[in-house]
Amino acid sequence: MIESKSTKDKRRKRDHALRETIVSDFREGDILGSLRRDFKDLYSFYIDAETQEHLQSYRRVSKFIHASWYLLKNLILKLTPARRLLLLISIILFMFGDIRFTSHQFTVSMDNGFISYFLLLLVLMLELKDKLLAHDELRIGRTVQRELLPEDNPTLAGWSVWLYTRPANDVGGDLVDYIKLDENRLALALGDVVGKGLGAALLMSKLQSTLRAIAPEYKSLSELGERINLIFCRDSLPNKFATLVYFEVTQNSGAVHLLNAGHLPPLLLHGNKVEELPRGAPALGLMKLSKYDQNEFELGPGDLLVAYSDGVTEARNERNEFFGDQRLRAIVEKSAGVSPEKVGEKILQEVDRFVGEAPPSDDLSLVIVKRWS
Repeated sequence: MIESKSTKDKRRKRDHALRETIVSDFREGDILGSLRRDFKDLYSFYIDAETQEHLQSYRRVSKFIHASWYLLKNLILKLTPARRLLLLISIILFMFGDIRFTSHQFTVSMDNGFISYFLLLLVLMLELKDKLLAHDELRIGRTVQRELLPEDNPTLAGWSVWLYTRPANDVGGDLVDYIKLDENRLALALGDVVGKGLGAALLMSKLQSTLRAIAPEYKSLSELGERINLIFCRDSLPNKFATLVYFEVTQNSGAVHLLNAGHLPPLLLHGNKVEELPRGAPALGLMKLSKYDQNEFELGPGDLLVAYSDGVTEARNERNEFFGDQRLRAIVEKSAGVSPEKVGEKILQEVDRFVGEAPPSDDLSLVIVKRWS
């Protein structure tokens, strides 16, 4: 079969792109650092915390041998039955070397090394195929999730608002949203669905749609909290719940109405003093008959309100240390006269600096508002 010129050109371009990619990986990539992070991810994924603690009692060589065994064992258990069988056959063939069959007329030799590598490559290709398909679906899910979240920060006379969310994975379980209740009132919400990934993202979308649908109907935040909780109890999965901080502000007024359903207490900066607002009632989805209080307070000119998810304070570095409440409070204390956007950027900068090369441990979200007049 004669290859056309266009086909040859496409093949040459693909070959050239492959060579360039490989060369670029060696020139610019932090190969050793990347491998070190990948191994840590494997170690955390395949070996549970209890086993990790048990392995600490072994000496270095013994720990390496036992850890390798746990990794292999748990890898095999996570495969589908057919792929598990292929991997086991590959390991057996590799261990026993070449096999020879001899009769009176002839001898047949099987290159087990080649067969072993081929089976291992087949399992790798099948797993990679599944990952790429799942990645494409998650990418689409992330696109849909971004479309559901607000694109711009809301505007309201007398107030400045900054919203931010960053998922730990392709999709996140944090809710950051605002609702224009009428010409004079604005509602802001920050929620956190337990867990990460696709399941949490779907429940977050449910919570967001529920809030947008019914929030404008309620004058009492106590009644709003009870209604959302009943809906979440009815429609959520077992052992799944969400925390929520929801507050309303009014144009050219410092009055704030706050509902807190089990979320971390927002921080209020008044002058140079930081105080925590009430934590509130249980999280949404825990108990059908939970009661919720509406908290009311006044923000003066220059006062700053910071609502955040636990992805901020529970961000962890490579030594498994938490960013913590004190570091966050220290940043907020020094934010008098600073815009919400600058405060948020400072928090993100300090969190990222603290975390370093450690992978994200949770979704990170912020809602920051400031009263100017």
